Amino acid sequence: MTRVLQAFREITFTARDGLRLYGRHYPAAFHDGIDRRPVLCLAGLTRNGRDFTVIAEALSHHPATPRDVYTLDYRGRGFSENDPDWHNYTVPSEMADVLDFMTITGIAGASIIGTSRGGLIAMVMAAAQPRAVGPVVLNDIGPVIEQKGLGRISAYVGRIPLPSSWTEAGALVHDMTRRAFPGLGAEECVEIARQWFNEHKGRPAPGHDAGLSHALSVLDGPIPALWPQFEALKRVPVLVLRGEKSDILSAATVEEMGRRHPALSSYVVKAQGHAPLLRDAETIDVVAQFLAATEAAEWQPRLAYG
Repeated sequence: MTRVLQAFREITFTARDGLRLYGRHYPAAFHDGIDRRPVLCLAGLTRNGRDFTVIAEALSHHPATPRDVYTLDYRGRGFSENDPDWHNYTVPSEMADVLDFMTITGIAGASIIGTSRGGLIAMVMAAAQPRAVGPVVLNDIGPVIEQKGLGRISAYVGRIPLPSSWTEAGALVHDMTRRAFPGLGAEECVEIARQWFNEHKGRPAPGHDAGLSHALSVLDGPIPALWPQFEALKRVPVLVLRGEKSDILSAATVEEMGRRHPALSSYVVKAQGHAPLLRDAETIDVVAQFLAATEAAEWQPRLAYG
């Protein structure tokens, strides 16, 4: 079922186990006769497709290279249904949902923008279904996840208090992000709060299933390095975005990724932590340049940005 809203169309579909899942399609603002590769945006662990509102609108309305952009809310996030069994909140289950979404929308081979968890899904998908994945933007994620950052995430998943108003929600966002994102103003914090939380009767409502905390708590110690999955991306161009203040993706890991991948580009997002918000014009321009440069099936050698 698809219905038209302002800048996007809503998409709902049934996953293979019966859950109703939600996505969005931001159509290219105009067509100039060039069939550009669509983009699929995949969010972080507790996040949803609303995280990509700014970049999705920017890419779909790009003055030179407009393209279709899709977002997906994983099960238990955003507007998708919660899974009654929290054991299903896994990268393989979510990858299956992503593949189903790509099938029903006809976007196999799309470029992927994967933030954190979304980047892990992209890497695993490249290993399991290589033809499904086109050029990839890894937003502050790589094969090695720093334990300090993972511990920080584990501490808040399922434990964030529910604000009673959007003003209070904006203040909460500011308090939780001021170290990683010192440049955020009050108005932008409220906008981000509307990405974090759903809305019910005009007030913030939970934006993800609290059961995600159980899924994360089963991890004991460091996550194994995913170098084999990352190396499955060698067949496509990759751009790595790293937040300058990131506690998840280290500069050393990005350096090793570049050593192992024949055509990997990287860009440091200044004064941002995990994960870069993809809201500033400079970072969006870097992503747009990468997508335009990797449009052709026969992709080019290493690119340089910044």
